[in-house]
Amino acid sequence: MKCTFQAHDAFQAAARPLYSVCRTRSTELHSVCEMPELSFAELSGGPYYNLAGMLDANSLCSMDATCKLLRQLSRTNLGPWRALGSRAFYGVELEREGIFDQPDAHAEQGQCSRFKMSRVDWKVRYHHFKHSVPTFCSPFSGREITSVAHPDEVAYLRCRLCTDVVAAGCSQGVYLEVEVASNSDNLSMAVVDFEAGGCSSVTFSPDTGAVIRERKVREAPRKVEGAYIQPLPTVTTGRPFHGLMGLYLYQDRLAFFRRCELPLTGLDREANPMQLQLMPGSAQGPLGPWETTGFVSDLDWAEGRRLTPCLAFRDEGAYRVRVVQIGATPPLDVQKATRQDAKVTDWRTSWSDFDWEVGTPEAAASA
Repeated sequence: MKCTFQAHDAFQAAARPLYSVCRTRSTELHSVCEMPELSFAELSGGPYYNLAGMLDANSLCSMDATCKLLRQLSRTNLGPWRALGSRAFYGVELEREGIFDQPDAHAEQGQCSRFKMSRVDWKVRYHHFKHSVPTFCSPFSGREITSVAHPDEVAYLRCRLCTDVVAAGCSQGVYLEVEVASNSDNLSMAVVDFEAGGCSSVTFSPDTGAVIRERKVREAPRKVEGAYIQPLPTVTTGRPFHGLMGLYLYQDRLAFFRRCELPLTGLDREANPMQLQLMPGSAQGPLGPWETTGFVSDLDWAEGRRLTPCLAFRDEGAYRVRVVQIGATPPLDVQKATRQDAKVTDWRTSWSDFDWEVGTPEAAASA
C-alpha cells in the first residue's frame, strides 16, 4: 500500500508543471474570450484607409454600399475617394473648381465658405471630375463631337493642364487621348495659353506628322510668327486622318502620339492578321502601331501656368471625335521610343521658322 501511495505522489509531482501550464493557458483563453468583440469602428484608426487605398472606383462603390460607417470614412479628407481622385486627376483642373484635392484654390470671391475642406464630399467630387474633365466647352457638349457648323472651328476642353503641378512632380505626367472615327476634312490637336491672356499655341497635325508652334504678334492686320518641325512622316492613305491621337505633358515638355487606322482590305487581313485590332466606335479599319513625335517642345512659349487642350477643325461637316481618356500613362515610353528611333533628331535645333500676315500669298497658301 505504501508503494502505491508513493507512486501516486510521484505521478502528482510530475504532473504539477503540466497542470500549471494548462491552468495558465486556460486562464489566458478565458481572458481572451471575455474581450469585447471588434467592430468596424476599430478600423477607422488606420487599417481601413490602408486597405481601401488599394481599391479602384468600382470596388469602393461596392464597399460603400455594404456599410454606412465605411461609407462615411471613405468620404473624409483622409479617405480613399480623395486619394483616388488625386491620382486620377493629377495635373488637371476644372474652371472655377480648382485642382481635385484643393477645391477652394480658385473659388469665386465670397463663395469659399461652401468649399471648405471639412464639407467636401470626396466621392461626389470624384464623380463630378470623372464626368466633367473629358468633356468639351460650349457650343459643344459631352465628350463626343458629331458635327461642326463652321470652318476653322475650335473645340476647347473643359479641363486645364496645370504646368506648375506637373513640373513639380518627378514621375507622373498628364496624357490626353482622342479617337477620330469619322473625319470630314482635317483636324489637329493643340494646347493654348489663352487662360493667362497669352496668344500662343502648339499644334499637332496627325495627317502631316508635323508640330507647329505659333504666336500672334498683331491682331489687325493679323500677323503670326511661328515655327514647325516634322518628326513623323505624312499619312499616305489618301483620306483624312482616322485613328487615335494623343498629347503628353511631362514636367516641362510636350510629346504627341498617333495611331492610324489602316485600310481594311482582303490583302491586309491575309498579310497582317495580328494588326486587326479594330477601333472602338463605328470605324471599320484595323489599327497600325503607335507612333510618337518624342518630346518636341518645352513650355517657354506659354504664358501663365495653365494650358487648355483643344481640337481645331479646318472645315465644317460631320465628324465623330471622342475623348477616350485623360490619365497619367501614354501608350509608349517616350524616352525609350525616341532612343530606339534612329531618325529622331534633336528638337531644340530642328525647328524651321515662318511668319505670315492675313491677305498675303503666304497666308493664303497656309490656309
